[in-house]
Amino acid sequence: MAAYTLKRCLGAVKVIQKCGNHSFIARRCLLSTPYTDTKLWDAREKDHQNLALLAALMDRTYDRNFPVSSLSISRFVDNISSREEVEQAEYYLYKFRHSPNCWYLRDWTVHSWVRQCLRYGARDKALHTVKNKVQYGMFPDVFTFNILIDSFIKDEDFKGACSVVEEVMLQESFDLPTTQILSLYALSNYLATKPELSMSEERALGASLLISGLKQDGSIGVSAQLLGCALLGKVEMAAGIHAVFRGMPLMWTPGYLGRALAVMERVAAAPGDGRLSKDAVDYLAGLLQDLSSASDSSSGEDDESGGEEGKKEEEEVDEDDQAERDKLPLYASRFKDLSGQLQSRGKVDPSPLQVLVSSLVQQSLASAEGPDMEQYQRKVGEWEAERQQLIRREKEMRERAEEDRRAHQAAKAAAKQG
Repeated sequence: MAAYTLKRCLGAVKVIQKCGNHSFIARRCLLSTPYTDTKLWDAREKDHQNLALLAALMDRTYDRNFPVSSLSISRFVDNISSREEVEQAEYYLYKFRHSPNCWYLRDWTVHSWVRQCLRYGARDKALHTVKNKVQYGMFPDVFTFNILIDSFIKDEDFKGACSVVEEVMLQESFDLPTTQILSLYALSNYLATKPELSMSEERALGASLLISGLKQDGSIGVSAQLLGCALLGKVEMAAGIHAVFRGMPLMWTPGYLGRALAVMERVAAAPGDGRLSKDAVDYLAGLLQDLSSASDSSSGEDDESGGEEGKKEEEEVDEDDQAERDKLPLYASRFKDLSGQLQSRGKVDPSPLQVLVSSLVQQSLASAEGPDMEQYQRKVGEWEAERQQLIRREKEMRERAEEDRRAHQAAKAAAKQG
């Protein structure tokens, strides 16, 4: 009963405090037109194919239990010209992933797939295959992640953008400043809508905020870390530490609420002008208050029922998880002290995280695009060189096979004459 009551009360906690309506950035893509432009990609040498014939060839190859080459699936994706063909390509990507050649899906094929989905109004297919990466082999590079996140931001679909950010987090691909900025922009804008989140969503958002925040300096970085640890701490209090780190690139030691308070302590003691956003601090305050209320309510119900159900559930709870829940009064007391220190030292920024990130976009995103575009240009050249090498190798193998066939026929004819 106690665990159920605690979980029910936790589910009612709002994700972020209400803030003003700030619209510093117009409804548009955050990335510049040159960044998302397809001219460089479309300038590659064409390898025109009849998709009906190519599909029939792949079907016959599969029927004979022979492997389809990575070049065949690449050609199919490159020659998509409609939404219907996107759906056909999805089928063959799935088939390829479950074939002996599954390890050889090329990076440029993944990139081409996402671009084709965006071009033909099938962004949902791109997201589906990226989310189900094990079934489709979709592990995009960071540039591809960026243009996909940006497409969702353009339509103000911040939930969809956060779904892509979750995949970036799972691949631990927050190395580029552009990816960090886009991810934090999507996360902060989605949380500003005050969505009702499931526990799995809180876990994904918390991990994304924490890991991307660790890559940023200043108020944005520490505010994202604080909010991320708070969300993960909420999940930990409700379901235990195993529910937090399983399948995530996170620490498996308990104490995420303690880590949130450690962020506050670090900012309060820092000599610089780094500050925490008020909405992040307020969220942790509301979370601790709700957790304390739920804990007190559970204790009262256990006392009225003789404590038998409470003792039974405590036996079922992991010892470390129970020890962490027992620290709740200490966490609440420590938060009050740290909050007072932050206020007295001017370490609380009244601007919401959403506004801080919007300012970062204006200040830093344009300059961060240049190195990405240079790297992308080099990568496209490398991909094209590798593709041409595969085409030459395929041609050589076919010529060799044809020579062997003719030699076999000549030997067979000679044997008959003899």
